[in-house]
Amino acid sequence: MTKNPLVNALAAILYIAAVASVMFYGGKFSGPVNSVIAPMAVVSLFTLSAAVMGYVLLYQPFQLYFDGKKKLAIGLFFKTLAIFAAVTILTFVWIFARDWS
Repeated sequence: MTKNPLVNALAAILYIAAVASVMFYGGKFSGPVNSVIAPMAVVSLFTLSAAVMGYVLLYQPFQLYFDGKKKLAIGLFFKTLAIFAAVTILTFVWIFARDWS
């Protein structure tokens, strides 16, 4: 990833949006799946998502940390996390605000 926390957080958000879209619209095209394949797919997706999010959020800070730039690494991680948290909070505010009106 990059040393720009905004780009890293946006990459995470785009990945989540893509996965959520496939999950939301995929069921409309495939119909119900009554086999062991569906739970296997969900666990596989969870594992893949953990790996992708780990890469997006942690790769560059780990690189910086092990290169001896510990303060920069910690700052990048927490800035990325803060941006990601802000977007997550805004998403929930938007969802709940729509329900109140």
